[in-house]
Amino acid sequence: MTVNRTTTPTTRYWVVAGLLVGGALGVFLGLGLSTTPEVVGVAEPGVVVRFAHPLVRTLLDLSATAVVGLSLLPKLLGFSRPNLTEPVMRLARPGAVIAAAVWVFTALLSIVIRAYETRPDVTVTIGSVVDYVQRVGAGQGLLFSAVCALNYLWVGILAVRKGETVPAELRILISMFGLLPLPVTGHASNWKYHDYSMISMELHVLGAAAWTGGLAALVVLVAHRRGLLAEALPKFSRLATISLVLVSVTGLFNGLLELALNPVVSLPVSLFTTSYGLILVGKIVCAGLLALLGANIRWRMLPHIAQHRTTAIVGWAAVEVTIMGIAFGLAVILSRAPVA
Repeated sequence: MTVNRTTTPTTRYWVVAGLLVGGALGVFLGLGLSTTPEVVGVAEPGVVVRFAHPLVRTLLDLSATAVVGLSLLPKLLGFSRPNLTEPVMRLARPGAVIAAAVWVFTALLSIVIRAYETRPDVTVTIGSVVDYVQRVGAGQGLLFSAVCALNYLWVGILAVRKGETVPAELRILISMFGLLPLPVTGHASNWKYHDYSMISMELHVLGAAAWTGGLAALVVLVAHRRGLLAEALPKFSRLATISLVLVSVTGLFNGLLELALNPVVSLPVSLFTTSYGLILVGKIVCAGLLALLGANIRWRMLPHIAQHRTTAIVGWAAVEVTIMGIAFGLAVILSRAPVA
């Protein structure tokens, strides 16, 4: 096996750091753009909750995305060369378990934060959290997602012990299923379009998770193995193209629908005069940059990678992952930003 000596473990760790920092940067950018008005007579949850919730939610989204990406890795690598793929999977399987544990914790913590956020004048107790889950759909969605992540945790531990005898398809299914309730915890459009909006948002989340998670998993665990990268990257490139189209179309549909239903400011003015519109523009810019970066990797680097040549794939992919992290952070704020 030929190893790309230009890629070091330290370089790969920077990819993970880029994703986390990018997500945090997106949160702070979104908070800076957010101008939620104070409602008279309603207790404010405080600065801690205002900042803690988007940060926890971003970590939830990133951990869930990591689980999806690491679950997709066996399908991208294939099963015909276990002597080459197993060293990678011996790292990927425990990594998925750790990410699933973070997913469970952040989903449950998010429930507690939101329970307090809805009634900041009431002390948080188990009873108040249970009451929140029973009353609010967002709490039910987060709880369902946490249960799915907990199931993945169990299946993931089995995979660590038994290897690929635990089907990769099962891990992918559970991780994707756990993502489906998450759009319920954000904006819900006007009831007239609710069904279309929810389907669109679920497709948006699934596409973003597969794209971001798959790229991060490849860069961190496979980029320094030229033979495996030449096998996996063409498969991922096709997946990324589909995901890009899916994420762009559904994201634009959801965002413009919210703005179109704004009774105060109409399109296209609302794109540049509301918090929601400005953050949507930021996501559109991120999508455009990602399309350019993806095209560069696919059309310029992929032919060289197929011939096992040295490329700057890690550097370009690290930039792409960082922009994805920013888009994730903006998405968290977008789900809570006032449309007016």
